[in-house]
Amino acid sequence: MKCLFFATLLLTPLLRAADTPPKTAEEILRTVRQNYAHQNQKLQGELRDGDSGRTEPMELTMGNEVMNFVFTNPPVESIRLDFSTTPATLYQTRKGATNKVPSSQLGSQVRGMDFNYEDLSLGFLYWPRPELMQETRVSKLKCWVVRVMNPGKASPYHAVDIYVHQASGTALRMMAYDQNSKVIKHYEVISAQKVNGVQALKELRVETLDPATGKVTGRTYMTMKPPAKP
Repeated sequence: MKCLFFATLLLTPLLRAADTPPKTAEEILRTVRQNYAHQNQKLQGELRDGDSGRTEPMELTMGNEVMNFVFTNPPVESIRLDFSTTPATLYQTRKGATNKVPSSQLGSQVRGMDFNYEDLSLGFLYWPRPELMQETRVSKLKCWVVRVMNPGKASPYHAVDIYVHQASGTALRMMAYDQNSKVIKHYEVISAQKVNGVQALKELRVETLDPATGKVTGRTYMTMKPPAKP
């Protein structure tokens, strides 16, 4: 299944969930989507290749149901995820031109890293008929595992397992699979930090795996800096 990759997968701020915990897989994913959409943050950070150490500086802005990634190394690029639509719509801006990211580009790497555009689109959060598989723990935190199956052919992933923290409705881990049920992407929140009184992402790790051997073939980190003090 798929990892967020983005998540960007592919970023998951840790927020307090509703007082009544969701009971169904669809309710759980709805909480995850709402947590993404209802943030108000502006953070500086970077993507870092785990092998070469190459970095891509970035700015992340979240507000008004929009998540916006701005990469400042030439060529300057902005990737905007609009949560006001269902599913959320991913746009790319280069050289002053803004276009919706086509389905043919979803499997392409973002800035040459292990994130792809599907990871940033969070499209898997909208796949129909999610299934609640089990309860488990990620870093000692109690989580639901929700499985979604790709209803089409555009995504590079056939299925995705999403590990959702029960107390906050936050996606802490994602496993993406190919058609042979082999893991091809693994995403996990490594650490968090307090931003404006709530817990937010500090570091996220994304790994690409060879489905034949299970070995990691690429590793990328998304690291967000502490916000500047007033």
